[in-house]
Amino acid sequence: MPKNSARDRLLLAGAQLLEQTEVGDVSTRAICELAGVQAPTLYHHFGSKQRLLDEVVSHGFRDFLATHAAEDASLDPLQAIRDGWDIHVRFGVEHPTFYAYIYARVSTGARCGVVSEVEEMLLKALEPAARQGLLTVTPTVAAAEILAASTGVIMTLITTPETERDPLLSGRVRDAIRAAVTVQHPREDGGRSVTPASAAVALLSVLDDADAVLSDTERALLRDWLGRLLIPKEEVNP
Repeated sequence: MPKNSARDRLLLAGAQLLEQTEVGDVSTRAICELAGVQAPTLYHHFGSKQRLLDEVVSHGFRDFLATHAAEDASLDPLQAIRDGWDIHVRFGVEHPTFYAYIYARVSTGARCGVVSEVEEMLLKALEPAARQGLLTVTPTVAAAEILAASTGVIMTLITTPETERDPLLSGRVRDAIRAAVTVQHPREDGGRSVTPASAAVALLSVLDDADAVLSDTERALLRDWLGRLLIPKEEVNP
């Protein structure tokens, strides 16, 4: 019998019970009974029931992402951002109990559930766009804004009766957020007009590759200068 068989059974039990519950929570006793183990085994592998369920949700999203993520590595960067949003929203709508569990336990300063996996997916989609000069903010800022907006859309959709949901809500908010973080003025050749902000983001995304040319001090100074180009004028001169 594999050493991790008890851990696997606990994860499967947690996933099954979490999907079945309507309140987004299950008891330690129920998980252990379904997995055929005692409570100390759960604590040995996960430390707490909450960590077990966090892993269930994160593992569920990773599986969902592996199934639904685009396989075309040459996908247009802006389309990749759109797809990243759609995958996140689809996961939340198709697994509402997972989301109920995640956000029923929000506490100050504590990241929860699937957030890290979603951010990693978004950053992976945003970095090529940054290198091509298509972003007006850094990938980290863009990912935070996209995550905040898409999470709000998911919560709105899953708390609205299916018959009353606006089927266009997610697309409208997605396109508004994408427009806010990307260059929006196409050139005649089909490309995008370079702005000071998008040029700064593009250079920042490859700055660490210049370590053979620039010293640590020079790169830090250049990073500071480029960062200033991303600060809105009204914040610089209120």
